[in-house]
Amino acid sequence: MSTENPKNENQQEKQNSNSNENTENKEVLTEEIQNSEKSASGSNNVFNLEEVVKKLEFALAEQKDNYIRLYADFENFRRRTAKEKVEFIEQANAKLLLELLPIFDDFERALKAFENSEANLESIKEGIMLIHQKFAKFLEKQGLAEIKSTHEAFDPDKHEAITQVPAPSEEMKGKVIDTIEKGYMLGEKVLRFAKVVTGA
Repeated sequence: MSTENPKNENQQEKQNSNSNENTENKEVLTEEIQNSEKSASGSNNVFNLEEVVKKLEFALAEQKDNYIRLYADFENFRRRTAKEKVEFIEQANAKLLLELLPIFDDFERALKAFENSEANLESIKEGIMLIHQKFAKFLEKQGLAEIKSTHEAFDPDKHEAITQVPAPSEEMKGKVIDTIEKGYMLGEKVLRFAKVVTGA
């Protein structure tokens, strides 16, 4: 049987011991590196989070500024539109009144004619009739149209029955016997209902 050299055994034990120490040292170093990486990763996450928060705060401030500007623009638009609407109505009224003034002048001339004791009544009557025709043409120009009533079938969408009387004939039952107050249409819309008497 061969016997092992004690010296060789000691060397082998030392090598094994050194190998174990190296392995332990490697494990400790690896753990420290991992911990270091985790710590660095955590700090990077915090840094990234701070950057995200800063970007969000900047975006929010920018949106608030845009909202304030947009609201101010809308308020200016609303005020300007309201002012333009008032001006448009005033201009429309001015145009209407300007066209009415000649008719008003005619009425004044007719009144002066009445003051003259030597005035011819027939001439005054003709003058008033001309004024009436002039005014009727003006109303027609504005889109005003008279609602036909007398002897027409009663229409609740255009006529307002004031009273009801016995019809003079079978044909006049349910029709308009007389018109108390004329009605008018402005375009397709009823401006004033005709007040009528219907036959029963």
